[in-house]
Amino acid sequence: MFTFNIDDKKYKKIHFIGIGGISMSGIAGLLNYYGYEISGSDREESEETDRLIDEGVEVYIGQRKENIKNPDLVIYTDAILPENEELKAALALDVPVVTRGVFLGALMRNYKYSIAVSGSHGKSTVTSMIAEILIKAKTDPSILLGGEFDTIDGNVHCGNSDYMLTEACEYKGNILNYYPQMAIILNIDEDHLDYYKDLNHIIDTFIGYMKNLDENAKAVINIDDENCLKLLDHIKGEVITFGIDHPKAIYNITNIHFDPHGYSSFDITKKEMGTVHVELSILGRFNIYNAAAAFIACYETGIPTEEIIRYLKGYKHLHRRMEVVGQYNGATIMTDYGHHPKEIQATLKALNEHKKGRFITVFQPHTYSRTKRLFNEFVESFYDCDEVVVTEIYAARENFDSSIHSVDLVKKLREAGVDAKYYKTFAEARDYIEEIAGENDLVLTTGCGTPDRLAKMIAADGDRRQ
Repeated sequence: MFTFNIDDKKYKKIHFIGIGGISMSGIAGLLNYYGYEISGSDREESEETDRLIDEGVEVYIGQRKENIKNPDLVIYTDAILPENEELKAALALDVPVVTRGVFLGALMRNYKYSIAVSGSHGKSTVTSMIAEILIKAKTDPSILLGGEFDTIDGNVHCGNSDYMLTEACEYKGNILNYYPQMAIILNIDEDHLDYYKDLNHIIDTFIGYMKNLDENAKAVINIDDENCLKLLDHIKGEVITFGIDHPKAIYNITNIHFDPHGYSSFDITKKEMGTVHVELSILGRFNIYNAAAAFIACYETGIPTEEIIRYLKGYKHLHRRMEVVGQYNGATIMTDYGHHPKEIQATLKALNEHKKGRFITVFQPHTYSRTKRLFNEFVESFYDCDEVVVTEIYAARENFDSSIHSVDLVKKLREAGVDAKYYKTFAEARDYIEEIAGENDLVLTTGCGTPDRLAKMIAADGDRRQ
């Protein structure tokens, strides 16, 4: 097993292949803060690479074998393919070469209080909610986020305490490398089907993760999710369950209400704690589960309830989570990270309940494998908007697959009664949106690729019109 002691500087010079990824850039920033000599490469410039350069990290744009300059340790992201020449050059050296997941698991072991947030949906939101509370409660945690969060001015916060908070994504079985003191499981669903065979394979991986937890660890489990129930018999440590109107839940959520803005409030009860009232300033019924998980994590960590309540009410979204980007011709332009059918359905439902004009969604499918395997579910995802525009599939780590195309999805959406159109490029989609968007309309771009760029293009044109 690979080990890493953050204090002994055994690996002084560390190189990252794929340093611009949201998780990789966070880890690189954290190690740079702790005095390591960090370098890395990525295919293209980004806000993350620019930030690292500003912090003194040596970043190469383009991945070439010449970028490997006598490192003590090399970390690479899952998106790097075996034929990558930089990875090949690293493997030819007599130094450890590990994946991001393996390294993150070793890094967690340096912290007495490590909190890892997992689930097919909601990881980044819950992690950022917990981050909001831990930061403002002055615990001085180290935080690795899968998104940009204003409270920490980015995706990483470098602390100097025994607290570490991170997302724990299940992609490629990475969670099997993690041994946190608190593991939060929000839900388990079909996803990452370019790696997993099926849902049972995913559940088995989560079970393996639960077996990693020792007798002193805590597992916070959503027992309203039927797939999460299958984990309970495999946990050696303390099991902490939560659910809505669930008499068997240790933390039970009741008395749910929504104000005229669509913001929710609810009670959360635990026998030893009593009943606490929580109010949120964000939309979406799914955020009740997210806020409950954040509340539990912080309460079980020792944060006073009155502080948790206050900071949850003040919490605002991560960037790209129902984020308002700007205006165009009286229409509100928003962007979201939702890329799984259930995420899209939940977001569209939450926004549809409060729309004033037409609701137009622009969807950028993410990966051929996900689009193909969840095709029918995607067809059922867009009934809560008035029109959907589908752009080209964002391939990400995958090679071109001629057996699936965005046009196929548009055709099926139309057959299902959805007003759907296909535009290959963001420029074409922008021109169409700017032609039809009007007063009080809502335009949402969604996907985990680059749809936020389209939203920013439209908003920028709106600024120039003023």
